[in-house]
Amino acid sequence: MSRFRATAIFGLFGMITVAAAAAASFPDVIPLPNGWRPEGIEAGRTHTLYVGSISTGAVRQIDARTGESFTLVQPITGRSAIGLEYDRKYERLFVAGGGTGQAYVYDAETGAPIAAYTLTPTMPTFINDAVLTEDAVFFTESRRPWLYRLPLGPRGELPAGSEVETIPLSGDYVQGTGNNLNGIVATKHGETLIAIQSNTATLLRIDPETGVADRIEITGGDATTNGDGLLLEGHTLYIVQNRLNRVAVVELSKDLGSGTVIEFLTHPELDVPTTIDRSGSRLYLPNARFGISNADAAEYDVIKLGKG
Repeated sequence: MSRFRATAIFGLFGMITVAAAAAASFPDVIPLPNGWRPEGIEAGRTHTLYVGSISTGAVRQIDARTGESFTLVQPITGRSAIGLEYDRKYERLFVAGGGTGQAYVYDAETGAPIAAYTLTPTMPTFINDAVLTEDAVFFTESRRPWLYRLPLGPRGELPAGSEVETIPLSGDYVQGTGNNLNGIVATKHGETLIAIQSNTATLLRIDPETGVADRIEITGGDATTNGDGLLLEGHTLYIVQNRLNRVAVVELSKDLGSGTVIEFLTHPELDVPTTIDRSGSRLYLPNARFGISNADAAEYDVIKLGKG
């Protein structure tokens, strides 16, 4: 066999091998440890995902290319991890602490604890989700009619515990029983917040300074029933409808006062997904599997939507 032909065959074999490896990468279903009980998910740097644990407060780091993962933030007694927010500039994770009434900050590279904040010492409380703007981190409170604001310094400096602000909600927001304000996102410069009120199936745009909320009118389909986590990309809003096992894709108007459903996304393996984030061209959702028996020993996973 000539050297040229051998080289050509080897090159062809190499290309086939690379193509097969690429096809096998980015799995549709990424397993989590049994009993993990995920709720929040956040995309970090290239192909990195973070998934919190409701029951232990730990955070799992995932390589979306391979599905391999490890526990980055170790469990800490008395903590819980609900919504997550990744701070790319300063490599930090902000974590909503659910029924603890607390919020936590961790080093996104090492998992080391950086700070803990008591947002409220009074029960009932459920700190549900978090969003980072240019000068603050906002946390939703599902049991009470307000937001919490964690102001950041000009170089991202974290505040003292006494500097945590409570922003009362007003306008079209009406407090009800059960889970009220849930998933939250912000426009590019943080001038407007968008949040879902789960118990009333209401989508709201909120002034971050005053807490005045205006209802966003949605047409073209039911996008807000069982509304949970949100993802905002420009004027396209993704709304996770947890117990419906789907994601509503809504195109918002320029003034964010209304929106039109353009499609629904789903996957046969979705099992009460709670929130969503994008890594590359792919969307990822954790299966919380709320209502399953023996939740602390059950199987859990993250589901990929999208190509590749």
